[in-house]
Amino acid sequence: MSEVEDDVMLRATGLSLGYGRRTIIADVNMEVRRGQRWFIVGPNGQGKSTLLRGVLRLLPAPAAQLWRHPQLMRPDRIGFVPQRCDLNPTLPTTVREFVMLGLVGRRADRAARDRRFAEALRQVDLIDRIDANYWSLSGGQRQRALLARAMVREPAVLLLDEPASGLDLTAEDALMRSLLDLNHTTGLTWLFVSHNVELAARYATHAALVFDGAVHAGPVGDVLRSDLLESAYGVPISVAQESEGVVNVHIGRSGPREGATQ
Repeated sequence: MSEVEDDVMLRATGLSLGYGRRTIIADVNMEVRRGQRWFIVGPNGQGKSTLLRGVLRLLPAPAAQLWRHPQLMRPDRIGFVPQRCDLNPTLPTTVREFVMLGLVGRRADRAARDRRFAEALRQVDLIDRIDANYWSLSGGQRQRALLARAMVREPAVLLLDEPASGLDLTAEDALMRSLLDLNHTTGLTWLFVSHNVELAARYATHAALVFDGAVHAGPVGDVLRSDLLESAYGVPISVAQESEGVVNVHIGRSGPREGATQ
């Protein structure tokens, strides 16, 4: 691997993914570099989660089609944030206990575990809720606790599967600000699965649009285009690009809503 490619985290070249003999997406070509903020978008049922599962190597893919950096993409350097918690709500669980579950499988002494835990809670602004019952938190706070559970692993890349789904605007904004701050301060790379194109326009540096068995991947301004989005979603979508790298997307023809790649 050359010095120029040291920041390449994963590369898909002609990648095909599916289940059994059924191919869901084919000929995927994309390159993810450290510090980039990728959104995987597209209509429901088109293969967004399939692509994420492929990246996680939960689906078979030849090494020639999917390369992952041997250090930056080690299993212990990957953090995962699901759409919702899978714990039994009848089980009393403190925020401390919940977040520390993220260290399962990672070796660390007591001091390192305590340091990672405190830093993860600080990063998502939940440091004052350490001993609270997880189930007493608001929906937005629970999602930030899920983010802390992933961040306690000190990952190089964060994979997120619709983490903002069902959140109100205030909770969504708090979650996205935490993610953006982590990207700016630590260089954390995202792969964020979402059906929300407007959210992608505001926060992505790069996007992968999945529909009709294909994946259109690249810088957000090259992918979130009216022609591609209208083909994917089947509704009028207005897109305006500004010189500063800002992409504005609006579902419909009038008054595009402002978004930014920040």
